[in-house]
Amino acid sequence: MKSRIAYLAAFATVLGVLSVQAQHTPPDPTVMAQHRVERYTTLLSLTAAQASEATTLFTTEATTEQSLRTSERTAHEALETAVKSNDTAAIQTAATTLGQLNGELTALHATTEAKFYAGLTADQKTRYEELEPHHGMRGPGGPPAPPQ
Repeated sequence: MKSRIAYLAAFATVLGVLSVQAQHTPPDPTVMAQHRVERYTTLLSLTAAQASEATTLFTTEATTEQSLRTSERTAHEALETAVKSNDTAAIQTAATTLGQLNGELTALHATTEAKFYAGLTADQKTRYEELEPHHGMRGPGGPPAPPQ
């Protein structure tokens, strides 16, 4: 009997965790941008003017990304519906939309990173490149890493 109660308690805990995860809403774009600016301020010693500009850039990026992600979810749902109904024309339309949205997200990120990078000093650029070898300018949509 005790093992059955323990099992039911564990099951209820898992259901509670899953319920919380299903209700997860993405953080506010302003909060996301602020965390990013705080990180870069600490790691790159951003000036107040640089931090202000970065806040504007990253908030705009996060807000636009949130909108694009909503469109992406809608396109995924349309694709799923088209697959279930074997509607090849709708599959092509949804796939094209998803490809376009992916391109827009890549361009958004790369453009924001380029603007942020342009506002850094030479020393900050060096530190940024050391910190972000897999992101930013060398990530998807950015120029390839120089040969080693």
